[in-house]
Amino acid sequence: MSEARTQILTSIRRSLKRDGASPEMAAAVDGRLTEHRRNLVPDRTNLSASDKVDLFVSMVTEVAATVDRLPNLSRVPHAVADYLASQNLPAEVKVAPDPRLDTVPWNKRPTVTVDRGRAADRDLTSVTAAFAGIAETGTLMMLSGPEHPTTLNMMPDTHIVVLRADQIVGSYEDGWDALRRRGRDMPRTVNFITGPSRTGDIEQTIQLGAHGPRRLHILLIDGAGV
Repeated sequence: MSEARTQILTSIRRSLKRDGASPEMAAAVDGRLTEHRRNLVPDRTNLSASDKVDLFVSMVTEVAATVDRLPNLSRVPHAVADYLASQNLPAEVKVAPDPRLDTVPWNKRPTVTVDRGRAADRDLTSVTAAFAGIAETGTLMMLSGPEHPTTLNMMPDTHIVVLRADQIVGSYEDGWDALRRRGRDMPRTVNFITGPSRTGDIEQTIQLGAHGPRRLHILLIDGAGV
């Protein structure tokens, strides 16, 4: 925190052409860095845990993503295989090297070819975990790192995400609070993903898959899972 404070104060001094910050200015910067004051948060996020899950599912479907609710992690291979078949996609997935996915029993569906690591051009479908689900807008919060290469979020045409129901929070602010509580350094990248990639640049006609996956499918684990 002290390093971040120094960087911010240095930037302020340069912009104001001052040699140093006043005690009041230093206190204001410290307060901003430590308090994480919230702005207005929609009332619809003030819900019970189960209602947050229901809101998340509702918002996800409104943005053209799909959800499959599963009782436990052991159903993931079957759900992945069935989804790929329903979309007429090859039974091949690139899985994030995430410890939370290590116990997925892929051998229960041996027809699915599983590879691990970052995405390459040839990978059509990725499977990752998520850090949190934001009920407010049906958004997934993804953290970059060795266990979750960002390429898996962006490059494959189909993105399958494994998310526990207890990872769903109400608002974006709740997601950031959960990230700070991890007690580790901030990740290099935080991606917020709301539905499949889309654009309306050409004649205001929505096209899916413009800048990333054209399909986003969430496997929501209701019971003991990831």
